[in-house]
Amino acid sequence: MHDIKAIRDDPTAFDAAMARRGNVTIRSAQLLEVDAETRKAEGLAQQAAADLKRVSELVHRAVKDGDLVLVERHKAVAAAKNQEIDLWGRQAISAKIARSDLLADLPNILDSSVPDGADESANVELHRRGTPAQPNAARQHFELGEALGLMDFEAAARLSGSRFVVLRGAIARLERVLGQWMLDQHTTQNGYLEIAPPYLVNAKALTGTGQLPKFKEDLFGIVGAQFEPDLELEPDWCPTGDTPYYHSGKYLIPTAEVPLTNLVADQIIPEPTEPLRFTALTPSFRSEAGSAGRDTRGMLRQHQFHKVELVSITRPEDSVAEHERMTECAERILTALGLTWRRMLLCAGDTGFAAAKTYDLEVWLPGQQAWREISSCSNCHAFQGRRMNARFKRGKESVFVHTLNGSGVAVGRALIAVMETHQQPDGSISIPEPLLPYMGGLTQIG
Repeated sequence: MHDIKAIRDDPTAFDAAMARRGNVTIRSAQLLEVDAETRKAEGLAQQAAADLKRVSELVHRAVKDGDLVLVERHKAVAAAKNQEIDLWGRQAISAKIARSDLLADLPNILDSSVPDGADESANVELHRRGTPAQPNAARQHFELGEALGLMDFEAAARLSGSRFVVLRGAIARLERVLGQWMLDQHTTQNGYLEIAPPYLVNAKALTGTGQLPKFKEDLFGIVGAQFEPDLELEPDWCPTGDTPYYHSGKYLIPTAEVPLTNLVADQIIPEPTEPLRFTALTPSFRSEAGSAGRDTRGMLRQHQFHKVELVSITRPEDSVAEHERMTECAERILTALGLTWRRMLLCAGDTGFAAAKTYDLEVWLPGQQAWREISSCSNCHAFQGRRMNARFKRGKESVFVHTLNGSGVAVGRALIAVMETHQQPDGSISIPEPLLPYMGGLTQIG
């Protein structure tokens, strides 16, 4: 969410910031028009309330004086003022909702270090580890898995439809081990606190991190579940005085970023002199609404997948350094697994809705002969903090937190990368050394 006061102060700068995104149609003039209607209605409601207070005092005085004619006259005026308060109050709420709908649809302002560009072709490679292998006979992960009889897409399709997989035996264990090992690394080596969050969240939580309203079609909602309906929110629940996009219902989490970041929603926490660092290993559920025809073979783009998520809550002055640290934590995972990877700085047109700046980590897949994203690490600045109304106390001041999130890393894609990178000429797969203590003595799958 954006600060409407900042838009009032410098609408030209706000329009320029949105123009960098390339596809934003809402402009400051539209926002400020609705904002003016909101403020006018609020002002008239407040004026009517002040008038009512004065008239009520006159009624009290007339009663005390015993002037019944004057009492009735003042009561009639009071009734009219009550009607005005109701009228202008309703108009103020309606205008606030309209203002909130506009603000909720606007992406974050990009960091000044983000390069311009319309799409991924303008992303900038910052560094890499390893040299992409190009063996002639390298097979893709699904060819390896199906040949071993341990990866079954047909059974999954019968059970659930497309974009699901059934893993068996040693491949199923390897996927489980990858998630467990990564979680252990982040908790014992990188200072993250392990969280076991709910997998179902409400619309308010998804609004706080930016998945709603823009990405509703990518979410799996729960239909017909026996949940108590969420209570209607007050129109001034958040600091901008706007009602967020909101309705009752529950959704499967698209990423653990949602519950982890919302741990501080609607809270005023002590000033975090050290970042709060949370991690979780959870399933993620995505409809992949915009991915028709893309990556239909294999496990690259699934409706259900596991991911180790990293989330940090920081002071504004600490978020830049924390972004670097978080990304390095994910990089160490890839290095330890013996994978070839590179760090990409995303351009303006490829940076996600809630992010101010994003690093993508891409891993080289020898079977595909291609770089594929395996982790995104984003600094969201105060964008999510404002949407969630998450703040910390600094003296007498209340400051919005900065939030960061990243994959540490996507388990399914790590499985793909390990299978393709460590495949042997006979179709077997060697287990990376850090995973051996978790594999029950198994050193190779084949």
